[in-house]
Amino acid sequence: MQLTRYTDYGIRILMYLAAQPKRETLFRIAEVTTVFELSSNHVAKIIHHLGKLGYIQTIRGKSGGFKLAVKAADINLGKLVGELEPSLAPVNCTEPYCRFTPACSLKGILAEAVAAYMAVLNKCTLADIVKNADELMDTLPDMSISVLELS
Repeated sequence: MQLTRYTDYGIRILMYLAAQPKRETLFRIAEVTTVFELSSNHVAKIIHHLGKLGYIQTIRGKSGGFKLAVKAADINLGKLVGELEPSLAPVNCTEPYCRFTPACSLKGILAEAVAAYMAVLNKCTLADIVKNADELMDTLPDMSISVLELS
């Protein structure tokens, strides 16, 4: 199963926030778009969605930004993926309609595979995937340029 880019970027953004040494710092969309080379419109939509889900706190205004709203250890990856993915169905047997559907065994096998995939994700938290925060941060571009200059 492959995650959509939307979910992938959502997880990356949360990882970025969780890996920061100063977790109370407010971050801006410009910084995230620079770090991950993403569209600011796309990042804004993801930030908004993560805020609505309660994973990040967003603060409006000139000195606003966003930060994690909950501890990384409290963010379950299975739940997060389930909330960000539009569908976890591995195949769509109705469009176009597959004539095998009434007697097909594949959809049951694939459903079992998705359940196993989700079972693994349900055992993990955001904290589990940012245990090596220093190494993660070392892989990112030098952000010594002020983020305010990017805005």
